[in-house]
Amino acid sequence: MAELDVCKTRFLAGTWEGIVRDRAGRDARPDIVVSHLDATIESELSDTGQPGEWVLRFAVPGESLADGVQVFLITDRASGEKLDAFTLLAGEPLEDDIRAEVELLRAELDMLKRAFRRHCLEGR
Repeated sequence: MAELDVCKTRFLAGTWEGIVRDRAGRDARPDIVVSHLDATIESELSDTGQPGEWVLRFAVPGESLADGVQVFLITDRASGEKLDAFTLLAGEPLEDDIRAEVELLRAELDMLKRAFRRHCLEGR
């Protein structure tokens, strides 16, 4: 079991941020690696002021954005263990994705609700 935990705090303006915690309580800064398609992505690990806790930040490179599913791995270089993963979904291949279908159904349902309400108001 990993001695490090990673918890995402936000993804804003192309920058992923999260907290890295050492469950063993050690203050030694871990060596965290962020990668996409076997390429290392530059990341920053800064102190939070709490013992055994750091803020991890990395910018998602524009060249990594493409159709389909893109996975960014966060690993501990010392143990090689995967700590977390960050996934981006984009493009036409997602047309068949169930989430896209649900969003389309929601939009159509909202349209039907508006039409039904308009019909009920006109019928009075």
